[in-house]
Amino acid sequence: MSGPFYIRGTVSLPEAELTWRFTRSSGPGGQHVNTSDTQVELRFDLARTQALPEVWKRRALERLSGRLVDGGVLVVRASEHRSQWRNRETAAVRMASLLAEATAPPPPPRRKKKVPRGVNERRLRQKKQRSEVKRGRSGSGWQ
Repeated sequence: MSGPFYIRGTVSLPEAELTWRFTRSSGPGGQHVNTSDTQVELRFDLARTQALPEVWKRRALERLSGRLVDGGVLVVRASEHRSQWRNRETAAVRMASLLAEATAPPPPPRRKKKVPRGVNERRLRQKKQRSEVKRGRSGSGWQ
């Protein structure tokens, strides 16, 4: 592969903890696709890893709980390219971005702010204008 895939900061995907599996890709492709194992399945045991800080690991396990299999293993598949090498790159980048998103700190809590009086007055004025327009459309007074 082309070097370490960084999750965030200096933390990267540990090469020793990644498990690769290769299979034949589905779909059209002629004779080539029937003989070469180009689809890549990348597995990373998130529950047992020592590469991530404990806080990040807890956060990722919680956020990716729907994607995890076999008690905490994150699986990513890639079969977009005809080359196994490019599919490996794609899978590793996708895994790193998934982990980066899952380990990101939560956004700061939203602070409620008071609605300005001018906004309320403008909204009520427009409602009144609209109701006048609609009242003017009724047929009363046209005789």
